[in-house]
Amino acid sequence: MPRTLARLVVRAADAITALLGVGHAAGRERISEADLRDLIAANTVLDPVERRIIDEVLAAGASLVREVMMPRTDVVFLHANLTLADAAEMVRAETHTRYPVVDGTHDDVVGFVHLRDLLIRPEDDGCVTIGELTREVKRLPGSKRVLAALSEMRRERQHLAVVEDEYGGTAGIVTLEDLIEELVGEIHDEYDAAPEPVAAGVPAEVDGRLNLADFAERAGFELPPGPYETVGGYLMARLGRLPVAGDEVPVPAPDDAPSGWRLRVLELDGRRVARVGITPLPLAQAVIPATRTATERARVS
Repeated sequence: MPRTLARLVVRAADAITALLGVGHAAGRERISEADLRDLIAANTVLDPVERRIIDEVLAAGASLVREVMMPRTDVVFLHANLTLADAAEMVRAETHTRYPVVDGTHDDVVGFVHLRDLLIRPEDDGCVTIGELTREVKRLPGSKRVLAALSEMRRERQHLAVVEDEYGGTAGIVTLEDLIEELVGEIHDEYDAAPEPVAAGVPAEVDGRLNLADFAERAGFELPPGPYETVGGYLMARLGRLPVAGDEVPVPAPDDAPSGWRLRVLELDGRRVARVGITPLPLAQAVIPATRTATERARVS
């Protein structure tokens, strides 16, 4: 999507956020989402593209920050006592521009540093540590709505926020780009890895980190709701344990489909599900329980 259209979407998001009373205009006269949709439906000036944009922005308002964040297991943290030279060496292989800084565990985030803080520096500063250059970082609860978070971060000119869980721990991080992409789709630049080709029909495999909404869009069918937010989380919940390569879990077919699907763990990244295969499930097997791996079957016998 062109960046000019992305800017239009963001402006629409700001306007809708203010009208719904979740932005800096909270406290003024508010309007419900249903009333706003009625106003849009009755408006004769908006063209089809503008109506679609507003509908997509409103739909994204139901998303939570924790659904679009980068989980802490994928975050590159820098320790406050690292020297600039050591930190610069660490980030040379990375593609990010901002890094959260910790002073202890990953729950002890004290701020962040920008890539230019590490690479543009005097040559005689060998004793300077990351902690001395740390900037204040914004914090957001994982339960905050995407629209409200986007409006708040833009208003405060913040590009990175630490996402905290209900216990005050670090759940992950979210960037302004993450929030915008939730509204307008992926924004690729020359530093991004090439996107996976999207084939017609159900894909043969997907990333295990896909959230449920992205999975449904990519695969063409939805996973049952539950106490999980990703494909890997669904597999773990169905298995009742940490997945291992080769585990298979059936997905029941909806009422209007002749059969379901089988999800298979193809690859792990540590304890996390990295790649998941998708195959159609014969009708007779549409409601079978999660499948044990060959190793487990041998152990039971």
